[in-house]
Amino acid sequence: MCGCTKFTESSGKTWTICFPNPKAALPIGDPLEPKWPPWGIRKGEPKDGFLQTGWARIDSIEAGKWDKYQPVLVPLLVQAFMEKDAEKKSHWFAVPPGKAVQGLLATWNGEQRIYVVTEPMPAEYAWLHDRWPRLVPIAPTVPQIGMHRT
Repeated sequence: MCGCTKFTESSGKTWTICFPNPKAALPIGDPLEPKWPPWGIRKGEPKDGFLQTGWARIDSIEAGKWDKYQPVLVPLLVQAFMEKDAEKKSHWFAVPPGKAVQGLLATWNGEQRIYVVTEPMPAEYAWLHDRWPRLVPIAPTVPQIGMHRT
């Protein structure tokens, strides 16, 4: 269920971000200057209106269960994610080129939290878990060469 992610900054520094850490946040927005909203709510933390989880099932989003949080689907700026098997062994997966892990940015009383959107596990990984991060296509960045204002 994507317990950890990896994000590499433009400087080359790689961050490993794991949900159990109460300071966990996930990068969104501009890769050169990402925003880092907190990743969900862990057990034992004050809910403050948010759901106590780090994940949002795509079917619950489509059913409107997240509507009160003014949900915005955003690509996460992560290059890899980790799933654990039944024996708690970690398995890392690279995010394929042209794809991104989808996040749900939730807002409640002016505060924001990010949740990893999940969907049913692909058949080839059914031995691992029942859900996994939703991978969505991202538009390639097109350089604006020669563009200027007059």
